[in-house]
Amino acid sequence: MTTPVCTGASRAVAATAGHRRYASFSSYVRARGPVLLRTARSLTANPSDAEDLLQTALTKTYVAWERIEDHRALDGYVRRALVNTRTSQWRKRKVDEFACEELPEKEAPPAPDPAEQQSLHDAMWRAVLKLPDRQRAMVVLRYYEDLSEAQTAEVLGVSVGTVKSAVSRALGKLREDPELHPVR
Repeated sequence: MTTPVCTGASRAVAATAGHRRYASFSSYVRARGPVLLRTARSLTANPSDAEDLLQTALTKTYVAWERIEDHRALDGYVRRALVNTRTSQWRKRKVDEFACEELPEKEAPPAPDPAEQQSLHDAMWRAVLKLPDRQRAMVVLRYYEDLSEAQTAEVLGVSVGTVKSAVSRALGKLREDPELHPVR
């Protein structure tokens, strides 16, 4: 059995082919690097992660350089490598979840000032009292007594449509009340 031996000539041919591959790849990266880096940055939130992502995609491209038939479509190949690499990173990311006996307490929102609440309450009632009797009755039944439109219509002996339109007009008047404007 004979073992193949690499002669000096075949080593030189292999070295020349490798050098050509490296040279064409290097010129491609120099020419298209900034554009590809922008694409990588759009896929990540951190500029350093984008550089790492691009380096990984370019490494994959370099390994496949000889198999890529159409070098005019290299940008598409590298973009696909960027997306696939980013997807793989996303899938592999570690999510820290810990089971615990008790859930942490949510911070309670600061309690509103009772004086401000009372002032708002008084201003609202003054505005409601300015409404015509029928609109005032409908607003009180709908929003203070929490009756439905149908229940309000039944109590007042009017149609549901009448309740809807009268309450809509009443709310419009309340929105325009100058005493309630600071509340917004």
